[in-house]
Amino acid sequence: MAEPAANSENGNGSGQSSELMEPRWAVISFERAEATGLTYPAAAAKLAELEAEGIPGLCVVADEAAKRVSG
Repeated sequence: MAEPAANSENGNGSGQSSELMEPRWAVISFERAEATGLTYPAAAAKLAELEAEGIPGLCVVADEAAKRVSG
């Protein structure tokens, strides 16, 4: 899985932290939220770890969306 470039700027030159670096990402499977409160790079790493364990249906979503997953 390709990861986006980790960048501390949001592209507008203001120096504000990128949403990708905020702990607002989750990894979900078909059954439940596997991990929440992650930065996007940490979520991508967790996704790869769980994928290697054979857990199906993985994706990275915002924590807000993960709250809607059963389990």
